Amino acid sequence: MTNGVAPIQGLSGLATKLAIFAMAIGSFGIGTGEFAIMGLLPNLAGDLGVTEPEAGHVISAYALGVVVGAPLIAVLFARVPRKPLLLALMALFALGNVGSAMAPDYWSLVLLRFVSGLPHGAYFGIAALIAASMVDVGYRARAVGRVMLGLTLATLIGMPLATWLGQGLGWRPTFFAVGGIGALAVLMVMRFVPAIKAAEGASPLRELGALKRPQVWLTLGIAATGCGGMFSVFTYIVPLLTEVTGIPTIWVPVVLALFGVGMTLGNILGAYMADRALMKTIGGMLAFNIVSLAAVPWLALTWPTAALSVLGVGFTVAIGTALQTRLMDVAADGQTLAATLNHAAFNIANALGALFGGMAIAAGLGWSSTGPVGAVMAVVGLLLFFVSVWLERRDSGWTPDAVPAE
Repeated sequence: MTNGVAPIQGLSGLATKLAIFAMAIGSFGIGTGEFAIMGLLPNLAGDLGVTEPEAGHVISAYALGVVVGAPLIAVLFARVPRKPLLLALMALFALGNVGSAMAPDYWSLVLLRFVSGLPHGAYFGIAALIAASMVDVGYRARAVGRVMLGLTLATLIGMPLATWLGQGLGWRPTFFAVGGIGALAVLMVMRFVPAIKAAEGASPLRELGALKRPQVWLTLGIAATGCGGMFSVFTYIVPLLTEVTGIPTIWVPVVLALFGVGMTLGNILGAYMADRALMKTIGGMLAFNIVSLAAVPWLALTWPTAALSVLGVGFTVAIGTALQTRLMDVAADGQTLAATLNHAAFNIANALGALFGGMAIAAGLGWSSTGPVGAVMAVVGLLLFFVSVWLERRDSGWTPDAVPAE
């Protein structure tokens, strides 16, 4: 029994599929809302009478909401049963996006994007814990991966559709549409996700206890550094393809679709590998990240190899589910806080990747320098991984793929 729900043997049960699908709809809505605005900044800036850099602050406000909301919600609402909390988080996301669509001016939009970002990390963390609690320990990563599949599909399907809608009808209908997806997720979660109690004895202080564990910090550090390379490249991918590879602008969306394909494949295969060998998957994917990112300057020189590079950089997201599962193993009684902080760490990776990549470009190293910059970040993540392995072996006689008892 896990939190009052008997885990099933695998992922084939209809009830489990429907519950995970319901939560994945929420993931899809969150991913679409987060990424779609990037393609609509010129429309938004023109409508609100601000510059594009100023319009970019609405993206920063959302990211700040994620970083602030994830730990705050996890700690303050530690005693709240997980299903009602998940419903409240998705309702807040839906209302935040509807409010964004109705924002009368620039500053109210910035505030509403901050509010919309507050439930992001907590939603993913709690949805991951619910999904993992519904299956046997050997299927946890795949259950979590299917919830996160909504996020990766948002980059492949949701973002292009939302951008197309925004370019045709304006940015406000896009936020209304995202709010509608959030409302649908609320109904689906209400209907199909089982009631799961908060952990016995849960409290804000117990959740904060996770922060006393070095392995929690190391895992979050791996996410914040080892995953930053993907964002370093993706932030500047369009000028890389047009200026270095020489791909005509009209073909860029086709090549970018490969990034979404890579993310989707990485999510599926990464979750499968993590269930088979969790720590080897984390270490192996960090090594893959280093190689794929370091090769960007050479692969970007021709169309076919550039397409392969975009696919490979997208695949690096495979480490995400493995890190989420790792946090379940090392957080002990602070599961909710640790799980939600994982997504705050990914937003830090996003910010650091864009920052360091931009610094390299500003220094005159060229658009393709974002790849080696990302590779250096992945090296830092790999070093933190080795420290984590060394500490665990020293403290508990741990073996690489031992699974903690339930």
